[in-house]
Amino acid sequence: MKIDLIIKNIGKLVTMENSFFPRIGNQMNELTILENAYIAVAQGKIFQVGVGDEYKKLIGENTKVDDVGGKLVTPGLIDSHTHLVHGGSRENEFSKKLNGVPYIQILQEGGGILSTVNATKEATFDELYNKAKKSLDRMVEFGVTTVESKSGYGLDLETEIKQLEVAHKLNEDHPIDLVHTFLGAHAVPVEYKNNPKAYIELLVKEIMPKIKEMNLAEFCDVFCEEGVFSVEESEYILKNAKDMGYKLKIHADEIIAIGGAELAARLGCISADHLMAASDQGLKDMANNNVMANILPGTSFNLSKSYANARKMIDLNVAVSLSSDYNPGSCPSENLQFVMQLGCLNLKMTPNEVLTAVTINAAHCIDRAREIGSIEVGKKADIAVFDAPNMEYLMYHFGINHIDKVYKDGVLVVNNKHVVY
Repeated sequence: MKIDLIIKNIGKLVTMENSFFPRIGNQMNELTILENAYIAVAQGKIFQVGVGDEYKKLIGENTKVDDVGGKLVTPGLIDSHTHLVHGGSRENEFSKKLNGVPYIQILQEGGGILSTVNATKEATFDELYNKAKKSLDRMVEFGVTTVESKSGYGLDLETEIKQLEVAHKLNEDHPIDLVHTFLGAHAVPVEYKNNPKAYIELLVKEIMPKIKEMNLAEFCDVFCEEGVFSVEESEYILKNAKDMGYKLKIHADEIIAIGGAELAARLGCISADHLMAASDQGLKDMANNNVMANILPGTSFNLSKSYANARKMIDLNVAVSLSSDYNPGSCPSENLQFVMQLGCLNLKMTPNEVLTAVTINAAHCIDRAREIGSIEVGKKADIAVFDAPNMEYLMYHFGINHIDKVYKDGVLVVNNKHVVY
């Protein structure tokens, strides 16, 4: 086998190996960490992982050898919940938030999601592409190698297709891998304000089947929240989505506990996201039905809201992942490292638990754990090199970018914190 790359002199290598199922409970804190390690890469995949100088026998005439000087190396980070493709921005609502105007009130007044819907409808394909590409460049510079991307700023067939097609084009062109989610049930369009049932029927009977026919989305998501889509409406949409072959996700119990977590458990969603207000029973139901909790602490930080109870979730054996929720309203930041630091500082997770939540558990959250999320033979060589001696330092020294290099499929795409692809 021709070895293309050797990454050697790794101070600490966190492998996340042998995670055939999402890690729960104490498993999230129990990691394999190799010292003085190396990774051998062939044809974009991990060929061998070891310690010492055993790599020397693998070096061929054209093998690139990268001495990382004792730095921390982890699997590439995975951002498993974003609203990547959208038009415009919402800084005009910033002062309202500072003055305590509730998020749902802003939405009901035609702002929030609905203002981004208008901007996205007006934006051209190229405008959406260039804006999202800029965000992807920032994300990869923070060590992210895979991103879940939702639609949901169209709320009509034409614009939802446009968003998803932009994401597919970016998946072809950009080093980051994109996973596609349809979120047409993100809000009720203004024109259906007095007849939301008609919009739901439009989703179920026309838009969702067309999106599936075009193979534009793997997952279907719903914003299940008071003032948006009720539990009953969300169940109707998601049951139909499941029948069409979509895998299920749900924005659940973000602001008020209305039973979104319980619904996620009943339907067998792969994840329920947000969960700041989830009930104890809902979390227990999720644990019993293997539904992952995808927590978005950047949103809590930006909205000055309470944080999801990650410690309770872990104690109840709910598998936890963390993601950015990058979007123009409630979390306009591509910095997953800051989200990780919030995981420690505000969710009271350990550094080991946090890294688990943005690597192997995040891979399970988007049904990609067979390919990514760990440093194991046969998986994609998605590798993050941090200019840090250990994970504790990565979490302790907050608010900066610790990335030195990023490899995607064994190719150097970030060097000295900047994209080089």
